[in-house]
Amino acid sequence: MPDMLIKLYDLDDDWSFMAEQKKKGITIRKPIGPEKHLVVDWVSAHFSPGWTAETDVATANTPRSCFVAVKTSKFIGFAGYDATALGYFGPIGVEKSERGNGTGQALLKACLLDMKLKGYGYAIVGDVNETEYYQKAVGAIEIPDSSSGVYRNRVKTGVSK
Repeated sequence: MPDMLIKLYDLDDDWSFMAEQKKKGITIRKPIGPEKHLVVDWVSAHFSPGWTAETDVATANTPRSCFVAVKTSKFIGFAGYDATALGYFGPIGVEKSERGNGTGQALLKACLLDMKLKGYGYAIVGDVNETEYYQKAVGAIEIPDSSSGVYRNRVKTGVSK
């Protein structure tokens, strides 16, 4: 699966997606310190161990590089960046029952605009399954010869025999 490149400097500085989500009863925001373990535990319950580890990193960064979607005082989605490597977007996930409300795109845009405000010119999405999603949502392009990219040498088990 290829990595993809997003030109942050081409993104409009339009945060209206926050108000659109608010109309649906969904708040997009960064978690506060006392919520760190709650976010990580929620991701662990709904997604993969790798995403849990990356979320742990994103919520520990200063400033945080993680956004959450909250509805009726419950997490329904999350996204992060600078978790696997600097300049990398992801992971991102929305609870299955809450998909189709634009929450994933709102989380994506919140992270990318936050990166842009920090001075990043580009964002990389690593090891992308759904290339069309990122192409349509933010004009991402595939990076040639990037399959497995930064993930290619990662250790997949902590057990040695």
